[in-house]
Amino acid sequence: MREGVWSESTDGACHPQAHGFRAPAPETEPRTAAGRVISAVSRLSLHNVAQNKGIRPFPSEETAENDDDVYRSLEELADEHDVGEDIYDCVPCEDEGDDIYEDIIKVEVQQPMKMGMTEDDKRTCCLLEIQETEAKYYRTLEDIEKNYMGPLRLVLSPADMTAVFINLEDLIRVHHSFLRAIDVAMMAGGGTLAKVFLEFKERLLIYGEYCSHMEHAQNTLNQLLASREDFRLKVEECTQKVQDGKFKLQDLLVVPMQRVLKYHLLLKELLSHSTDRPERQQLKEALEAMQDLAMYINEVKRDKETLKKISEFQSSIENLQVKLEEFGRPKIDGELKVRSIVNHTKQDRYLFLFDKVVIVCKRRGYSYELKEIIELLFHKMTDDPMNNKDVKKTEDTKRKWMEQFEMAMSNIKPDKANANHHSFQMYTFDKTTNCKACRMFLRGTFYQGYLCTKCGVGAHKECLEVTPPCKISSPADLVSPPRSAARSPPCVPPGPRGPPALGTPGRAGEHSTAVVRALGLLPRRPPPFPPARRLAHGHGGPALSPALPACPVALSPLFSWPGVSLRTPLAGPGPKMVAVQNYHGNPAPPGKPVLTFQTGDVIELLRGDPESQWWEGRLVQTRKSGCFPSASVKPCPVDGRPPIGRLPSREIDYSAYPWFAGNMERQQTDNLLKSHASGTYLIRERPAEAERFAISIKFNDEVKHIKVVEKDSWIHITEAKKFESLLELVEYYQCHSLKESFKQLDTTLKYPYKARERAASRTSSRSPVFTPRIIGTAVARYNFAARDMRELSLREGDVVKIYSRIGGDQGWWRGETNGRIGWFPSTYVEEEGIQ
Repeated sequence: MREGVWSESTDGACHPQAHGFRAPAPETEPRTAAGRVISAVSRLSLHNVAQNKGIRPFPSEETAENDDDVYRSLEELADEHDVGEDIYDCVPCEDEGDDIYEDIIKVEVQQPMKMGMTEDDKRTCCLLEIQETEAKYYRTLEDIEKNYMGPLRLVLSPADMTAVFINLEDLIRVHHSFLRAIDVAMMAGGGTLAKVFLEFKERLLIYGEYCSHMEHAQNTLNQLLASREDFRLKVEECTQKVQDGKFKLQDLLVVPMQRVLKYHLLLKELLSHSTDRPERQQLKEALEAMQDLAMYINEVKRDKETLKKISEFQSSIENLQVKLEEFGRPKIDGELKVRSIVNHTKQDRYLFLFDKVVIVCKRRGYSYELKEIIELLFHKMTDDPMNNKDVKKTEDTKRKWMEQFEMAMSNIKPDKANANHHSFQMYTFDKTTNCKACRMFLRGTFYQGYLCTKCGVGAHKECLEVTPPCKISSPADLVSPPRSAARSPPCVPPGPRGPPALGTPGRAGEHSTAVVRALGLLPRRPPPFPPARRLAHGHGGPALSPALPACPVALSPLFSWPGVSLRTPLAGPGPKMVAVQNYHGNPAPPGKPVLTFQTGDVIELLRGDPESQWWEGRLVQTRKSGCFPSASVKPCPVDGRPPIGRLPSREIDYSAYPWFAGNMERQQTDNLLKSHASGTYLIRERPAEAERFAISIKFNDEVKHIKVVEKDSWIHITEAKKFESLLELVEYYQCHSLKESFKQLDTTLKYPYKARERAASRTSSRSPVFTPRIIGTAVARYNFAARDMRELSLREGDVVKIYSRIGGDQGWWRGETNGRIGWFPSTYVEEEGIQ
């Protein structure tokens, strides 16, 4: 259900029939029908249930001047205003089941907020509530075991028993010990209660399995009740033995899920009345532990739903020989038009974007025919406006795809992947693992976090930069992430890790070339032609370096080089390449020998296709030959000079790029950037100065200016790192921190200023219908790195506007900071107050 437009239907809020509204009858005049719908929705928005959910009513006086918005298509408005699906639309939200829980677990405890009570009295009330509700909960578990599980074993198979009751027997055993430990702590005055929660944190992880299978358990139970008369009668008989038949089995099975998500709330209340207690610090740790547990359980539930969605994709794609879950989480899917590089015709292709790959398919009715799988690791994003003009229906659709690609790229290759000498890669951990930096769980069931392939430690995405330094720094000590269980590093349990070798049905490269061009992707290889140069040469393929023009048709193996046109493998030594990064055999070429090298090594090219991820070459120093990633090398300059035929920077038109500001004075730049987020940058011209270009970037609260030096046909901001073009320099520092050259400037070129201004313009022009109401504010206590475009990244100290607490029991709130709206973990912020 779309947040802020229609509220949840599961709880009755804003459901037309539930509140006496009827859907309007079909009209022949669309504008009249639209008016009736908007009128009905307007009345719903004024209902007290909608108001309690924080939905802004309309119309208001301020919306009168924007009445035309109501006649725009909902799809257009939704695209423009980023109205996305609820991140927890697949699991129970808000107060579902709370009433049942309160009825079953309620205890007679004196309320701690009565007038005249001391802090010690209030603390005692909180302690008693924890103890007595736990005792009542344990008795409920015993009732289920004695009055349901025992009798139903006589009529159900073991498989059906497991499907309905999941791992309830394990829960009962854990809570038997848990209750005893709580009782012992209470007999000693309650001072050691926090220690009990800390000790049982790991044992309570079994709730992840229970909660993630709850939906299936309820469906199985309902199916059995509907299909088997003997089972239904037996369940009714059992129900009369539990609290006089007041609660159904379906109700009782939800209670464990509700209970485990209450522990952090109970501890939070206890902590608030333990200001001067010696155990306060341990209580804080216990609270964080139970918050972490709740987040873990919810991520397991969420991953269960994600895997279900992936399974549906898997079954709908024909000829797919690999498991889609190996490629990470799905980001976005949809039909796009791409231009074939073979016959230049436009073709409809259905794309599935995952963290690691793009699945290119052709739709066939309700199924899809696999055409190609494109690995994102070997591509990079580009903001080249000349590349991506073939496929998007609207600018907003294009923006959404580009944002999802950026998110996928940041997941498989985070900015801080090599922080503190580590080599982190996205990874599936077989066993529950704690983050090396924050000590909290790596949450979920697959690709929970990042593994250092050197030392084997795990970390959250947001914790990569603060993880303690790697203890293994020698290249010889590297632990390659395995492609199968047989090659698992000794520091981690065996199991499937990286993606299997990819199959590419059809003509190799035909779709990847068109798709990567259309979606603004480039192979990770030498920098592209500037727009002016590309147009002059009339290249229709993806942008490549001047020394590596595009092949007319991507047929492997072949190679094209200045003065050389090859349609068969090279018979002798080919052009020389220079390594731009170390390559130690990870990732490995599928079924081919590996050629390893260091940065600066010279390699003779033996075989290669400009669109291939793998080339074959021979190391000049050792004469050893093998395969290596094409992204690891670039053409070797002749006598230290840049390649011939490259246009000088002064003759290139950069005006189409979102980072280029043209002629702009320093003070004007300061005024422009000071209102933008940290990391926003532009490139400006300085025609009166010796150095024509300057980079201006907002970093923290200041605008910094860096001169771009052009000398001897090279361009740089520091002598240590030179580039062939301004475009290559910008693309490099979009991925690498400026602290390489300026120690105090630890940031990449994050946001082109024109892109930020367009985003701000979209925000300011939002239709009031879609503008959420602020219900509170909070300050981020920890960093949080979004894995998904629906999530909101946080930096410690960020002030967050809270728009919704729906999903709060799932551990997520919805809000806005730094101009972005999304979901964030409620436990990562400290709420300041309610507005």
